[in-house]
Amino acid sequence: MSDRSNKRESGFSLLEMVIAMALGTIVLGAAVQLYSQGVAATFTVSQRAEMQQDFRAASNMLTRDLSMAGAGLGNDVSIALPSATVPVYGCEQNGKCHLGPANNAPATYPKQGATPYLYGLLPGMNAGPTVYGPQGPTDVVTVVYTDSSFYLNCYNAKVTAKTIVTFTLPSPLTCVLPSGVSVPQSVNDTVVGLTPGDLVWLTLNGTPVVVEVTAISSNVVTFANSDQLKMNQTTGTGLNTAALNATGTAPMRLLVITYYIDNSVSPPLLMRQISGHTPMPVAENVVYMKFSYDLYDSGSNTARVDQTDGGASYGLNPSQITKINIKHMAMSSSLKGAQGGFQGLDLETSVSARDLTYSNGYPLGP
Repeated sequence: MSDRSNKRESGFSLLEMVIAMALGTIVLGAAVQLYSQGVAATFTVSQRAEMQQDFRAASNMLTRDLSMAGAGLGNDVSIALPSATVPVYGCEQNGKCHLGPANNAPATYPKQGATPYLYGLLPGMNAGPTVYGPQGPTDVVTVVYTDSSFYLNCYNAKVTAKTIVTFTLPSPLTCVLPSGVSVPQSVNDTVVGLTPGDLVWLTLNGTPVVVEVTAISSNVVTFANSDQLKMNQTTGTGLNTAALNATGTAPMRLLVITYYIDNSVSPPLLMRQISGHTPMPVAENVVYMKFSYDLYDSGSNTARVDQTDGGASYGLNPSQITKINIKHMAMSSSLKGAQGGFQGLDLETSVSARDLTYSNGYPLGP
C-alpha cells in the first residue's frame, strides 16, 4: 500500500488575492503620486533657481551699464549732432531697426530747438512694445559712455579725404597707458579694434563730431554717408569739406548701449544693442520694463523726482538726471506648460547717475 498524506496544501483564496492586489494598487498609487509631486517640486525649484540666475545676470548687466552713463564724456556733456537728416539709434548694419511697438523702428535723439543732441543717457518712455495689454507699452533706455578698454585716444585722427580719416600714433606717445601696456592696440585689432557699426567721437576744428564706421583698412577708416545711424553727414556738423586736413586729438570709441524688450519672438527677450551692431539677448521671459528719473532743476533749485519722461515736461534735458529708477523689470515664466501656472520675479531699484552731473545737482538746504 502507498503512503499518502492527508494534509491539506496551504494557499491563497481568490478573495484574499483580490484584497491583496487592491491594497497593493493603493500603496503603489500613493507612491507614484508622491514621486510625481516630488518631481514637480524639483522642477519648480530648479526653474525658479534658473530664473533667479538669469534675472540676476540681466539686472547686474543693466545696472552696471546705467551706472556708467556719461563716463568719459566730461561735465554735463551734450554733443550736437548733424540735423540735415535726423540721426537715429536702435538700428544695425543690415538696415534692420529694433525699437518701437513692433520692434522694427529707430529712435531719434532729443532735440534742443531743431538740433538733435547726444547725452550720456537717453530715456525712452513707452518706446518699446506692449507685451501684455493691461500693462501698456514698455520702456527703452540707452546709455552712452566711452570705451576705456580700447586706447584709440592715443592716436591722432586726420581727415585725409572727404569721409576718410587716417589714424596715426604720435612719437612719443602723449597718452597714458595702464601699467604693463607699452603700445596701444591697432586701430583694426581683430579683438577690440574698430569695426563697421562703431561710433567714434573726435574733435575737429574745435567742434565735437560723432561719426559711424562704415569700412576700415589698416589705420584708414571710412565714415561714408550711407551709414545706418545717419551720423556721417557732409553738410553741417560732420566730416564736411571744411574738415579736410583737420587733425583731431584723443578720439574715443563711443558705446551707445540700448536695452529693450523684443516680443517678436516667444518667450520675449531682453535685448542689448551696442551702437550699430546686431543686438544680443541678455535674458528670456522678461515681459515688462519701466523707468523713471530724478533730475535737478538748477533754474528753480528744485529736485524733480520720479519723472517718467526724463524731465521733458519741465523743459529739462538728460544731462540733468541725477538718478535712474528701475520702477519695474519683470520676468515671468510658465510652469510645466500653460496649465501649470506661472512664476515671476520683479526688480525695483535705483542707480546713481554719477557721471552725468558733476556739480552739486541737488536742492540746497534752507
